[in-house]
Amino acid sequence: MPNFSPQELATQLKSGLLSFPVTHFTEDLQFDEAGYRDHLAWLSSYPVAGLFAAGGTGEGFSLTAAEIDRVVRVAVGEVDGRVPVVAPATGGTASAVAQAQAAEAAGADGLLLMPPYLTEAGQDGLVEHVSAVCRATNLGVIVYSRANAILHDRAVAALADRNANLVGFKDGVGSIEHLTRIYASVGDRLAYIGGLPTAETFALPLLQLGMSTYSSAIFNFVPQYALDFYADVRAQDRDAVYRRIKEFLIPYLDIRDRQKGYAVSIIKAGLAAVGRPAGPVRPPLQNLTDGELAELTALINKIS
Repeated sequence: MPNFSPQELATQLKSGLLSFPVTHFTEDLQFDEAGYRDHLAWLSSYPVAGLFAAGGTGEGFSLTAAEIDRVVRVAVGEVDGRVPVVAPATGGTASAVAQAQAAEAAGADGLLLMPPYLTEAGQDGLVEHVSAVCRATNLGVIVYSRANAILHDRAVAALADRNANLVGFKDGVGSIEHLTRIYASVGDRLAYIGGLPTAETFALPLLQLGMSTYSSAIFNFVPQYALDFYADVRAQDRDAVYRRIKEFLIPYLDIRDRQKGYAVSIIKAGLAAVGRPAGPVRPPLQNLTDGELAELTALINKIS
């Protein structure tokens, strides 16, 4: 049984920063359960509102269905109700439904519904896809709007009306007009989560559009800094936010943007830099170079 009903999950997620932990791998790219457990214990000791297992930062796209199930079960067991655990549902409708049901059986508290891989679809098709997953589970569902599954305002309104357990909208687009239309359509019916890469960069302006929280990847390796940044955002302290952006995020983004996929790779590099290595990334991602790791380590040391 989940620890949070769908509405309780939505309320909880809106209340604070969200953690998207990496998935630990051994040098031969197998799941490192011991390392992952240790990481979750560390992260869940900080006051975050939710933990999303095997998400994008957790390289969920590289995991098999069996691996996702194992990662989710480990997360549920390790966190032990301290914070809600949200599991992924990925791929086409049949796969996403199967993963949703597996997540509920594993004891997860909610689902993050990822875009269907590769397939492009119209709004009516996406509404049917999301609705099928919502019908397949009693868990609260957060839909991730990005890439080939960008939901428009009318589709979001239809989904919110049709599915009581659709409780969240995670945005991976960042369009002011797009988000304004959605919020005007459904208001506080949904919890809104910022989901752009290095979401801190966009957090202050998106707060005005109803996004009280976001997925923090840097929380993996500088958790207190990430929480302090979030506190500055919620306080709408522009000077503090932009000071942090200047001192850390801009040079961090300069490293991140050197290679496609570094948005994930740099998080594992950050963990190596603070002495909590999580192993390599799986292909098709690539690890940072030794020089880039040294550059990132120096940057982290400046804010530590």
